[in-house]
Amino acid sequence: MLGAIEAGGTKFVCAVGNDTGQIIERIEIPTTIPAETMPQVIEFFKKYPITSIGVGSFGPIDVIKESPTYGFITSTPKPGWNHYPFVQVLKGAFSVPVGFNTDVNAAALGEATFGAAKGLDSCLYITVGTGIGAGAIVQGELLQGLSHPEMGHILVRRHPNDPYKGKCPYHHDCLEGLAAGPAIEARWGVKGDQLVDQVEVWDMEGYYIAQALMQYVLILSPKKIILGGGVIKQKQVFTFVNRYLKEFVNGYVALPELTDYIVSPGLGDNAGITGSLMLAHQALQAENHFV
Repeated sequence: MLGAIEAGGTKFVCAVGNDTGQIIERIEIPTTIPAETMPQVIEFFKKYPITSIGVGSFGPIDVIKESPTYGFITSTPKPGWNHYPFVQVLKGAFSVPVGFNTDVNAAALGEATFGAAKGLDSCLYITVGTGIGAGAIVQGELLQGLSHPEMGHILVRRHPNDPYKGKCPYHHDCLEGLAAGPAIEARWGVKGDQLVDQVEVWDMEGYYIAQALMQYVLILSPKKIILGGGVIKQKQVFTFVNRYLKEFVNGYVALPELTDYIVSPGLGDNAGITGSLMLAHQALQAENHFV
């Protein structure tokens, strides 16, 4: 039996399941501070004979196994979680292999295995919500180099009608600073779900997301792009994303039919937790191969 954790800034989703993606039981635990959240996580898994655990975590995190801080949540502004030894705590409690990656990489893995990108060896999963992040599968493997991708913080051109300075505390007007949920609320004065009929809101959102997609398409050339997260539940944004992406690319490269190429998660809200099950499965396979 596999254990899975989708560790988000608001809540931890914990589940047990198997390598077919079946979820046997799941719970949600509020993300407060480690001393409150982690004992509840450990208590949940103690009820089951788990053989490994997969974690898809908010970040930034250290995913380089040779690093002295591998398995840590690193420079997060989330109170209490800065430089938190996530993997070490789990191994101390369970003595099982732990797969560790970002929440968006886990979601990309879930969608590539069982969701909208099933059968493809490349895809891009982007979440637009409280923050913006992306995970990528390239030639069947999760993309990783010096660290994990941080695609939400790329620089984009400002919309001609946007005077808002940007929400990101590091960069102000990066993609996340201009297009994540808190930026929408700060710019327009209310949350996005109260702006459903305001065309200018979603036109501007599509303008920023499409700029990012153009860069991802030109650099990674993914075979499928999956847009998830709370902001993307406003489906009208797809119309503007597709229109602006065509405009920005301007025929330089051939694009597939965008309504089939840029899609919602096939697994819905279960992309991340399903991918975390797959991280657990991979960790167990690696351990058994090593032994």
